[in-house]
Order: sequence, then structure tokens, then C-alpha cells
Amino acid sequence: MRRREFLLGAAAWSAGAGRSPGGLGFRFTDVTAAAGIRFRHNSGAFGGKYLPETLGPGCAFLDYDQDGWQDILLINGMDWPGHKRQRSTMRLYHNNRDGTFTDVTRRAGLDVELYGLGVAVGDYDNDGFPDLFVSAVGQSRLFRNTGKGTFVDATEAGGLGGRQGFSSSALWFDYDRDGHLDLFVCNYVKWAPAQDVFCSFDGRRKSYCTPEAYRGSTCWLFHNRGNGTFEDATAASGLFDSSSKSLGAAVLDYDQDGWPDLFVANDTQPNKLYRNLRNGSFEDVALKAGVAFSEDGKARAGMGVDVGDYDNSGVPGLVVTNFDHEMLGLYRGTRKGLYVDQAPRSDVGRLSRRSLGFGCFFFDVDLDGFLDLLVVNGHIDDTVSSLRQDVEYAEAPHLFLNGGPRGFQDVAPEAGGGFAEPKVGRGAAFGDFDRDGDLDVLITTNQGPAYLYRNDQTSGNHGIRFRLVGTKSNRDAIGAVVRIFYGGETSSRMVKSGSSFLSQSELPVTFGVGRRDRIDRAVLNWPSGRTEEFRNLQTGREYQCTEGRGIQAL
Repeated sequence: MRRREFLLGAAAWSAGAGRSPGGLGFRFTDVTAAAGIRFRHNSGAFGGKYLPETLGPGCAFLDYDQDGWQDILLINGMDWPGHKRQRSTMRLYHNNRDGTFTDVTRRAGLDVELYGLGVAVGDYDNDGFPDLFVSAVGQSRLFRNTGKGTFVDATEAGGLGGRQGFSSSALWFDYDRDGHLDLFVCNYVKWAPAQDVFCSFDGRRKSYCTPEAYRGSTCWLFHNRGNGTFEDATAASGLFDSSSKSLGAAVLDYDQDGWPDLFVANDTQPNKLYRNLRNGSFEDVALKAGVAFSEDGKARAGMGVDVGDYDNSGVPGLVVTNFDHEMLGLYRGTRKGLYVDQAPRSDVGRLSRRSLGFGCFFFDVDLDGFLDLLVVNGHIDDTVSSLRQDVEYAEAPHLFLNGGPRGFQDVAPEAGGGFAEPKVGRGAAFGDFDRDGDLDVLITTNQGPAYLYRNDQTSGNHGIRFRLVGTKSNRDAIGAVVRIFYGGETSSRMVKSGSSFLSQSELPVTFGVGRRDRIDRAVLNWPSGRTEEFRNLQTGREYQCTEGRGIQAL
């Protein structure tokens, strides 16, 4: 599809062109209780209004035991010292392959108390089993997967001990393409209970502070030595920046050179777009690319972020969630390295203006070949409605259905399963937990439950899924790009860690292809630089592609 057709078509949908007969083509069902997911987030809130209480928790879909079925991890906080009421830990749920899950947290060795916020999943030691990095207030933790259904704390052994921070989102990526996953960690602000600042809206009652009350804190980059240990490469890579207040991060190939770049969403500070210089260092090109500030030159409250080829142009676009009355940033990429924010001139901007967004991701919910956009919302203070009449604490999520030439339309109220009910949303991830070929949704809420929504297709559309295994590249093939071609159309997906907010979606990539039974070809660009092509693939199937060793249907 030509990009101009996509942009001109956006006005037609919002002007009332509508969807084709037959409804959305999918429906959500809330299967949280039926699946056995029993979780409630503990922020530790006791009335002191500590800033970290407003942010968590994150979540992840991951196949921790490599049985081919996506499991679920839910991050949790804990009570603050001196205010102990309960014991709370993260929760790992094993997929029973029948629509239900079993809590295996204790058995897996993850029954550990920490003030967790986010999670990044990646096989840093290339042993075939995904490991975990859990970001936290204080000491974040690295958990190595033993391959026997358990995890061991490898924080000290891996060289990550002694790092105290207010860490938020994190991701794994191989920035030097040596075949070993490196670790990028966002840090928010310099905060500790002893340095907590008193903020108030009315001059009497304590309120949660805005980030302007605290100094920023640099992100961290840890280089994987390839022997199970990491070294701090933050300064050497050019990423040290103590003014940043980072909450979200995503991997992308901004300049289409085959090397992974980084986008970092900052709260009240300019966003960063770090271009990989291919020599172990990065340069910030966010201002030049048009993503550092809003269109009117202001630094917004960037929180969640994702990257996706939502117009099927081959150039990745960006979405960034922001504070209420700031609207989403929905950036269309161009081949000249510039981004254009489409939100101010579309329903995406109009409908998100009053929302406070956190988790977000692109995914093809109806398998029609275009990436749709899900955003979860929720305010940070439960008293906000008494102070501002136009804002609520719990807010409905957005589900922007991508109509291709017709643009985006929010269909959350029609999605079913109570999806559109107001929530204090934070983390969000997608994954095909029931292996029916479409993408299900996991959402976390602050001081509330998690929600698992099963996606059921009603249109007859098909998908095709690819699970990549690196050999010369990192085992997870994070950074690989898959492109499919069918009937004159093309789509692309990147295998990636991180994105959304504090969360991670599954690593296999899914393409919708409408009602086509086959695709003409799939082209895989591996992080190592190798390119492979496979032709005449049947849809409705999942394929495993092992670098240099071919493809097989699962």
C-alpha cells in the first residue's frame, strides 16, 4: 500500500465510512477467573503518597519451560519498611495447555519479595531457556533460567549487584551484534523514602509529586561479556544522561541499516532516539527526527512506547503514551529519517486527549493484515476526580482498529468481555496463550487485579506465526525482521524485547493475512546479517525457523 493512500483514507473512516458488514471480526472474552489467574497488585500504599506507588505493575507472556505454550508473569510491589502488612511477590503462572494456568511461583524459585515494577525476558546465556530481568525500586534482579523449571538469582554473579535505582522499563537487545543479548534499563528519577518530597494540590493534604520535584537519573546499558557476566557500558556507549526521566523503551531499526537503535520515552523531559553507530556507541537524533517534543515544542509525559510497521510501508512507526490533555504521539516514519505525528489530525489524538496512557502495543487483533493499537489508561491519584471534574481515576482502554486506507477507529466498547470497563491500567502485553493463531491480551492494574482476555476470531481471517531460533545470532533472534509477501501486499515484524510499559509480549511474531490460504514468501533478516527466504507457506500455521537450518511447521 502506498503511504499517501493510508493517510488520505484516515479522514474517510472518521467521517463515517465505517466498517464493512459483519462487525469487528473478533471478540474478547474475560477468562481471568476461568484460567485461574488470581492476582492483586500491592503498591505498598499506606497514605504516605510515595511516588513509586503510582507506576506498577508490569507483566509478560513468556514460554519459560519451552514447551511451546505461553506462560504468564505478573510483577508485584511490596509493603514499605515500617508499614508491613502482608507478603507479596511476583507470580508465575504455568500454562496447562487447556485454557487454565497453575501458580508455580514458589516451585520456580521466584517467591521473592522486592519492590518490582517491570520485566524484560531474554535468553542472555543462549542456553535455550528465557531468563528474566525484573526492574525495581532499590536493587533490580536478574534471574537465570536453569532449564529445569526453576530460576536462580544471578544478580551478583552476573555483575549487576550494588545498583540501587528507581528502575522502570527494561529490554534485551544485541547492540553490537556479537550474538549475546545486552541489557538496557530505564531509570526514572532519584528517589528514596528518606528523600521523599512533600507535594500538595491544596496546600494541606499530601499528593503524589510530579517528576519535576526530583532530579533525573541516567539509564543503564550493560554489555554482555558472553560468559554470564555484564559490564557497565553506559558512559562508553554515549548513553549517560542524568537529565532523563525514563519510563519506556523500545528497539527499532530507525535508519534501516540492520543495526538495532533505541527509542526512550521520558516524562517531562525530551524523548531520546539513539541511533546505533555500529562501533559500540550511540548518538541521540530525536530532535532531528521529530520525536523529542510534541508538535508545539513541549516535552510531554512519555510513559509507554511501541514500534510497528502499522502502514505496511516497511518503515517502523512509533506510539508514545502521555499524560491527560497531551494525547498519544502516533508517529509515521519516513524513509528520510523523519517522523510525523499523525495524532493531532486524527481520532487517535482527539479520543486520547483526556486519557492518561501507560501500556501500549501494536498487534493485528483481527488478522486483517494491518497492525492495530491497544492502549491502557488510568490516572495516578485516586482523589483526582475530586480536584478535576473532567478526569477520572479509572479510565477505559483504547483499542484503535486499523482500517488501512480508512485509518484508525476506537472500537473498545464493541470488543466484548468487559474490555472497555474503566481500569487503573498500567502494564499490557499480547500473546497466543491458547495456540489458536490469534493474539490474546494481558492487562495489569495499579492496586488491582490482572485481566486475561481471550481473542476469538469471527471473520474467518487467518494468521501465520514464526518462532525464530538464532544460532550465530542471539538464541531468541531479538532484532530479527520478518517480512511476508502475498498478493501484492507486504508486512513486516521485528522480534523484540521490551516495549509497552514495564511489560513484554511474546517473542514469536504473528501476521494477519485475511482469508488467504497461503503467502508467496517470507524473508528473514537475522541480527547476524544472514538473510533467508521461504516460499509458498500455508497460513493458519506456526513455523519454527532456525538460523541456517531451515523451517518446519509446528
